[in-house]
Parts: sequence; structure tokens; C-alpha cells
Amino acid sequence: MQMMNDQPQSWLSGSIRFLGQSWLEWMETVHRIGAFTLITLGVVVTKWGVARQVVYPEIREQIARCGLRLFPTVAFLGFALGFVIIGQTVALLTKVGATNLSGVLMVTVVVRELGPLTAALVVLGRVGTAAVIELGMARALGEVEALEALGIDPIHYLVVPRFIGLTVSIFCLAVYLILVALGSGWVFGFLEDLPMKPAEYFGQIAAALRWEDFLLLTLKTLTYGSLLSLIVCYHGLAQPMRIEEVSRATTRTVAQAVVGCVFVDGLFIVLYLLL
Repeated sequence: MQMMNDQPQSWLSGSIRFLGQSWLEWMETVHRIGAFTLITLGVVVTKWGVARQVVYPEIREQIARCGLRLFPTVAFLGFALGFVIIGQTVALLTKVGATNLSGVLMVTVVVRELGPLTAALVVLGRVGTAAVIELGMARALGEVEALEALGIDPIHYLVVPRFIGLTVSIFCLAVYLILVALGSGWVFGFLEDLPMKPAEYFGQIAAALRWEDFLLLTLKTLTYGSLLSLIVCYHGLAQPMRIEEVSRATTRTVAQAVVGCVFVDGLFIVLYLLL
């Protein structure tokens, strides 16, 4: 009997110990990423005009890599999103005679939630993971130390272009995805011969939009981009690693970036409710 009573207690104590260790590790990671963020922002402010012939082309390259090259993928996702969600929502509201709610639903679901989050996750999956591998390999092979030996700040040369590139790209891709999704939703309604004319469809969307939506959409996408770029660069660059540790760093980056995006989304939901 004593052994049977000890087993639940040992399981409970082990679970509490595991949760405590996990919490402490997360808090330590948040602290380290916060310190890395302050260093990066300090470099952006103090060295913005330094070596512009080298850094500015890197920024343009990152914007092209993270933004322009992902336009076809984002267009496909926006088209599918409009067909699957907007089109079926409008068709369902038409059947129940509640088409006056379509604008509010589309703004809430697409503009506020799915558009920014989908764009951020696409950039994370296509570009963020590759950036972790690139920076991790540079760290493991000693290239970062070589830059420092040459008097080049690795944060200025490697982090700042990715920080600006990912942030600007996620904002542009989110706006592009939202426009494509809203347009494809109307195409679905046209193909289904729904009794909602284009003027009524887009008029309801315009009526449902508020000035806060534009402001919070901008802030939300910029926050996504800043958070993802800093997490990516931190795991790839800010700590020593061996080549065999690069894959584990990539896995940690994806997990923490997704959790961070969900947390930011929750904060903005509270802001939408308060405004």
C-alpha cells in the first residue's frame, strides 16, 4: 500500500519539477531574446548610416528574398483562403438571409486575424528556417569570428538587414494576401451566382472597416516581423554552436516563433476589444 501511495506522489512531484524547469528555461530564453533585441535596436539607431554601400544592398536583398519571391505563394494562399472561407461564408449568409453581416465577418476573420498570421507563418516557414541554418552554419564554421577580426559588427552586417527585411516583407505580404483573399471571395460568389453585387460586397467591407483596423493591422504585422526576425537571428547567431546543433536550433526557432505569434495575436485581440 505504501508503494502505491508513493507512486502518485512521485509522479506529481516529477510533473511539478518538469513544469518548473520548463518555465525557468522559457523565462531565460525570453530574457536573452530581450537583451538581443535591445542590442539590435541600438545598432540600428547608432549605425544606420555606417557602411551603407554594404548594408543597404543587403536590406534590399532580404526584402526581395522574404517578400517579392513569396508573392506567388501568398497569392495562391490568399486565393484559396477567399474561396474556402469568404466564399462559403457569403454563400451561407445568403441562404439564411443575413448578408448584412458578411462585411463584419470578413473584416474580423481575414483582415484582423488570418491575413497577418498567415503571412507571418509563410515567411517563417520559407525564409526564417533557412536564415537560422545560414546564420548557424556561419557561427559554427567561425565566419562570425572572422567578421569580428576584420572589424565588422556581425549584428550590423547579418542581423539588421534580416530584421528590416522580414519586418517590411511581412507587412507587405499581409496586405497583399488580404486583398487577394477579398477579391477571390467575390469571384467565388460570382461563380456561385449569389445575389450580391460587387458594389454591395465591397461596400459592406468598407463599412465594416474602422480606422483602428488600419492602425492595428500595421502594428500587428510589424510586431510579427520584428519578433520573428529577432528570434531567428538570436537562435542562429547569438550563441556558440556546433554544426550538429543547427537542426535543433531550427526546431526551437519554429516552436518559439509560433508561440510568440500566438501570444502577440492574443494581445491584439484584447486591443481590438478595448477600442
